[in-house]
Amino acid sequence: MASPLSLVAGGAFASLGESIPANPPSGSFRLPGTGAATLAELFSHPRDGGWTGFLLPQVDWGRPLLWVQERMAILESGRIYPPGLPSRGLIPHLIHVEARDARAALWAMEEGLRCAALSAVIGELWGDPASLDFTATRRLAVAAEASGVACWLVRLGGTANLSGARMRWRVASAPSLPNSLDPRGPGAPAWDAELFRARGCRPGRWTLTSESGCFDLAAQPGDRALGENERRSA
Repeated sequence: MASPLSLVAGGAFASLGESIPANPPSGSFRLPGTGAATLAELFSHPRDGGWTGFLLPQVDWGRPLLWVQERMAILESGRIYPPGLPSRGLIPHLIHVEARDARAALWAMEEGLRCAALSAVIGELWGDPASLDFTATRRLAVAAEASGVACWLVRLGGTANLSGARMRWRVASAPSLPNSLDPRGPGAPAWDAELFRARGCRPGRWTLTSESGCFDLAAQPGDRALGENERRSA
């Protein structure tokens, strides 16, 4: 069933073939591979939902989005909640598919990639199902490149085994930035993002934050531990 929703879209990003320096200067960051019509894998811990904040700003919300979740991914990390997503005034449609297992999820993703009217296909799989082999990922990559529809395969608790994905990320939540209005409150969200395999651009690892739909490099946070004096008075 389609549900209307909208989301802050990403800013200016790098093309798939653009080289990214290992330590780029601070300021607006051009994320490699955004919007590329191919298969990208994203590895994350099942209990860490921060990957959604990293992925969704890269989606073109001017067209419908197909989001496929297998049953185990829903049980382990939760069902998507469209009303909780931010809005910028666009009202595209989210097409959500709940698949009984990984094989059914992969089939739904491949079928969706044949529809050029979609902006992207996102699929969530849990663990390392037997049906998710090199052939399956290769089929997704070929289907995405043939139709011009970007495909994201989210691997929750999965192992980075042999894959046909062109881009492979490891993403985890990082401590939020300081809040200028309330030192005890959370600031802008941040992510530890590692591009450990890439076709056409250099891999790298960055701590990123996102405000107003654009990614920026964030300074490495401290350990946030209490100092000696604070511990004595606590």
